[in-house]
Amino acid sequence: MTDLDFRAFRIHNDGSGYRGGIETMSTGALSAGQVLVKTAYSSVNYKDALAGTGKGKILRQYPLNGGIDAAGVVVASTDPKFKEGDAVLCTGSGLSETRDGGYGEYARFDAHWTIPLPAGLSLRESMVLGTAGFTAALALLQMEDNRQTPALGPIAVTGASGGVGMLAIDIFSRAGYQVHAISGKADHFDFLRSLGASACIDRRELVFSGKPMDSARFGGALDNVGGAMLAGLLPLVAPYGNVAICGNAGGIGFDSTVMPFIIRSVSLLGVASAGTARDQRERVWERLAGDWKPRHLDRIATREVSLDQLPDVFERMLAGESFGRTVVRHEV
Repeated sequence: MTDLDFRAFRIHNDGSGYRGGIETMSTGALSAGQVLVKTAYSSVNYKDALAGTGKGKILRQYPLNGGIDAAGVVVASTDPKFKEGDAVLCTGSGLSETRDGGYGEYARFDAHWTIPLPAGLSLRESMVLGTAGFTAALALLQMEDNRQTPALGPIAVTGASGGVGMLAIDIFSRAGYQVHAISGKADHFDFLRSLGASACIDRRELVFSGKPMDSARFGGALDNVGGAMLAGLLPLVAPYGNVAICGNAGGIGFDSTVMPFIIRSVSLLGVASAGTARDQRERVWERLAGDWKPRHLDRIATREVSLDQLPDVFERMLAGESFGRTVVRHEV
């Protein structure tokens, strides 16, 4: 097909310095791939804010379009699995790291990482979920693959006021778990309860004993924080419970002992959503469109913006002023 001109939020790092902004480019200049998509929606994650401002080393090559999530409609494909008019999505998989991402009116995906939009989700809903919802659901999938059940006790969700945390509350409660939300933002507790949290705990009032083992309080945990929070949670997890770690807001290191692992058989599971294998991706999206679909997506999506508004969104997010999920709507 003939190359098309379109608008994109493109990031450079060259002799003129690090910069990102709206540019007009051609579909012929997009990263190689088999599936050309007219983008309908993308989303804003913390990783996107770091990449868009240069305050984090996210991109591995330049220039690239930002945005680690994208959803839209196929306009051309050289892979027989996808045809013109198909609704598809892609999260992670090198977007805005090694290939052009979703902050453009067009994107080109590698067919291996392109997911057909599952029945039960709209394009917009898939981007309210995006990497954040995918991460939360991937954590639950890994936990249940390792025999996590609601009978083990409540699941602690740290960083509960963030995008992953909010979606995790909705997803885990929908799956039948009691969720105890841990956050430093007590003014958000009523909202977190409305998403399904059965209890809210102010992290500043959460005191850990420092003992290698303590009375079991949680059946498992989804930890977005790491550091001292992760170290403190492990001694509180019931026998055979799982702690899924997907973030490091509190630091990349933690000081713990082997005792929760060898006495209670607690498992620590790493959740790396960006490079998730294809078969796991399909399982996660099937559940997100089905029995794990969050009930409050419209409320969690607190803001919808255009490409032009991205710089302001990035600054607010890095300043800790954002709340809920921000969806980027492209012209459709």
